[in-house]
Amino acid sequence: MSLRSPHEDALLTGADITMVRQVLVDCSRLLAAAQESAASPQLEMLLREATWAATDGRRCPSGLVYYINLAIGHLDFAPPARSRR
Repeated sequence: MSLRSPHEDALLTGADITMVRQVLVDCSRLLAAAQESAASPQLEMLLREATWAATDGRRCPSGLVYYINLAIGHLDFAPPARSRR
């Protein structure tokens, strides 16, 4: 088995999409709750550093929440798979 190449389409079942979407929603809620509860500057900095490290320096916490929600939107509005006949 090999990984799909970037130019190859992936087909997911409805159940797979539902599971991925739920995990993304959970991640978004977790980050939002962490941001809201970061009552001290030290906790806010810890969250920022953790997010920065987890994304290889590409995202701040708010930016990561944005891209998670964008990914959810892509799943929600993805066109149906086409038959290859």
